[in-house]
Amino acid sequence: MLFKITKETNMYLSIVNVKPLEKYRLLLQFENDEQRVFDVTPFLEQGKYTELKNMDLFNSVRVCFDSIQWNNELDFDPEFLYQKSSL
Repeated sequence: MLFKITKETNMYLSIVNVKPLEKYRLLLQFENDEQRVFDVTPFLEQGKYTELKNMDLFNSVRVCFDSIQWNNELDFDPEFLYQKSSL
């Protein structure tokens, strides 16, 4: 049986580029060339994400597989990044 892709199918977009911005924001480029801004600030008081208050660590963000990751191995799912980011 073949998998049929329809409009109802939820396919996520991979991240192809990331750039750290001021005030704990990230400029994300998705595989469809859409650029969106994700604000990390609301997560800086949660668990290991508090480590991202260190700007050297925050600025270490990079593309890893289809999403992003920091040098301390923290990441976010690409679906979450897309849903919670703005144009």
